[in-house]
This record gives sequence, C-alpha cells and structure tokens, in this order.
Amino acid sequence: MDKHSSVSTDGWLHAARKVLSPNQDARPENTAIELLVIHNISLPPSQYGGDGVVQLFSNCLDSEEHPYYRKIYQRKVSAHFFIRRDGTLIQFVACLQRAWHAGVSSWRGRDNCNNFSIGIELEGSDFEPFESTQYVVLNQLISVLEDAYPITGIAGHSDIAPGRKTDPGDFFDWSMLQSNLVESNRGASNKG
Repeated sequence: MDKHSSVSTDGWLHAARKVLSPNQDARPENTAIELLVIHNISLPPSQYGGDGVVQLFSNCLDSEEHPYYRKIYQRKVSAHFFIRRDGTLIQFVACLQRAWHAGVSSWRGRDNCNNFSIGIELEGSDFEPFESTQYVVLNQLISVLEDAYPITGIAGHSDIAPGRKTDPGDFFDWSMLQSNLVESNRGASNKG
C-alpha cells in the first residue's frame, strides 16, 4: 500500500486483498463514519501467519484444527481490515457497511460503535510488540481513511469496551501513529 491508495465509492480499498465476510450488515441510515477502532487478533492465540483469522471472519473455521477453535468457531465476527505481521493488508467488509468488531461498546457517550466505526485488526497479541511494517501499513491506511471519511477519533478496543476488552494491549505503541487524532482523543474515548 502506498500514499496514493484510495477507497472506491463502494467502500473498498484498492490496495487491499479482498476476502468477503458474511458477518456484516448495513449501517444505520445517515450515519457518518467517525471512528477507527484498533484491535489485535491471532489464531491460534499468539501464533502468526496461519489462516485462522481469515477462516473465522469467513465463518469457515474448523473446530477440530485447534482446541481453542472449539470455543470460537461459531462466533459471527468480522473487521473491515486485517494487517498481518508482514504488512499484508486484507479487507473483509466494505467501509460503507457495518462490520461486527466492537460488540457492546461506547465512545463519547454513543453506544454501539459498530454503527459509526471502521475496525482494524492487527495480527498480534496483548503480550508482545507489533512489527514496524504493521505500523507503516496502519499509518498509510489511517491516512487514506481520514481522506475518505469524516474520522474524528482513533481508539483501542479496550477504550470503547473497558473491562471487557484489552486489545490492542500494552505493547501497542500509540506514539507510532502519525494521525493528530490520536493525541486529541486518546484516553478520552468514553467521556461524554
């Protein structure tokens, strides 16, 4: 992905590999996309490079492939984007659609963040640093999304679902993000 990437009028990023997730639906009418939510995920937990995340978001995770999968294989979840540790960018849901990534959540006094946010998953865990190439791709993605939509904030999943979620975790380096929205909104995501 480069700085000249763009989002199509139907919400697909030209530079991303497209894998369609069925776990999506329409955003409420006249709802602006205002928030980017940063997550982390790895399947199996803390193992990288496999197909588990793509299979989970595509509803084809094999419950027999790993013991952990027996707990989650029936979950209907997705995110708009997934950035692998090598910087590969995959898009599962068009930005104009609602991905099922935030769950029970609140930001600036507004509930159900899925309605007005874009979910970005980084391949990783709460327990180790992310790769520098992931930050490069994430910054490029944020820049493209800020150009395309009226984004007013960037938050971690833990910021919009405190006590329920911990990602992107303590090893996520917020100072690596180049958006001015991080400093102005970080830590204030749940204040009305």
